[in-house]
Amino acid sequence: MSKDDTAGQQEITQMIERLRAGDLRALARAISVVEDGGAGAVDLLAACRVSQGNALRIGVTGPPGAGKSTLVDQMARSLSAEGQRVSVIGVDPSSPYTGGALLGDRIRMQGFAAEANVFIRSMASRGALGGVARATADVCTVMEAAGRQTILIETVGVGQDEVDVIGIADVTVLVLMPGMGDEVQSLKAGVMEIADIFVVNKSDRGGAELVEQEIVAMQALNLAHSEWVPPVIRTFALTGEGVPELMKTIRECAELKRTRRTRVGNASTARGLRLDHLGVAVKSIAKARGFYEALGLTVAHEETVEYERVKTAMLPLGETRIELLEPTEEDSMIAKFLTKRGEGLHHIAVRVEDVDSMFSSLTAQGMRLASDSIRVGAGGHRYFFVHPASTGGVLLEIVGEATPPGEK
Repeated sequence: MSKDDTAGQQEITQMIERLRAGDLRALARAISVVEDGGAGAVDLLAACRVSQGNALRIGVTGPPGAGKSTLVDQMARSLSAEGQRVSVIGVDPSSPYTGGALLGDRIRMQGFAAEANVFIRSMASRGALGGVARATADVCTVMEAAGRQTILIETVGVGQDEVDVIGIADVTVLVLMPGMGDEVQSLKAGVMEIADIFVVNKSDRGGAELVEQEIVAMQALNLAHSEWVPPVIRTFALTGEGVPELMKTIRECAELKRTRRTRVGNASTARGLRLDHLGVAVKSIAKARGFYEALGLTVAHEETVEYERVKTAMLPLGETRIELLEPTEEDSMIAKFLTKRGEGLHHIAVRVEDVDSMFSSLTAQGMRLASDSIRVGAGGHRYFFVHPASTGGVLLEIVGEATPPGEK
């Protein structure tokens, strides 16, 4: 290891120690490093994942003018009053001149300036079209490493297709308001479908009851039944009215989701196994997505993974997803697959609770792995591949959580 590498590692170690100690300057600096993607960002993220906690991530989304910032401000106050360490990520449109956050949620939440329990960070969307910035998930990881117990993620004012927050947040809150026209009809084709909780804000205005009735009517048309039917809560964010009920409902939803994920039903789930996604190799995502969208699925996130030389598009499907894979170079793994087999199922991904133990276990049992080590992929998840020779003919991806098991 060179002197530069050693110095860089020492700097990261010192920054992690300061994060754990609650140093807000260190937190701000670490976020900047990760957001800019500069030198040391990968190593810093890896160190943060080792120290990462298990914060409750709450996504707050909705159309412009619905009062999201004011509502988030009241939610942060409520949590801080309970003694919780809270972080707020406010994603704003980018300046066309500097690329920075154009509005700046910190300006609208100046009441927390002297309060160490609440840390607010504005992030520029930087051209990302999903309602959140590309680095949002990584920034959440840094905040968890700093001991933040709840993270509030406020998206850019969104329309139908900006649904990326569902892949980051544990609970998604959709904020609407009366007096904006036919809100439900204009939004239900996309963002309405990802809500865990509906909030009708500015409920002092006339028409709040009508908006609530429209949401309930829309839910009645949905033939899918589940344990959780998204409730409708009225709030008046300027005074904080309805916020205690909202926070109580968020916790109930989060607990139900956590129970559903960890429920033990048989021998396979006892080891924490569940289907994560199906990887489908395609020549063109633009052409292939039309079929899935005709089924009613929506592309939630697109990303190019440089080291895999592949472009991906995620289509959430219940608690799993379909992942379309398009090669970006002719000699990439996906390109070779397409040449040999044509378009079709490329791999099946299974999520496990302890990816390190699974890697060691399969290696010890002599299984043929297609990966020589555990890698870090998009969104911070850790993974490795098992060769088709050991699985009965299909490439199997083993995916783990970003946090190594046992680290809280």
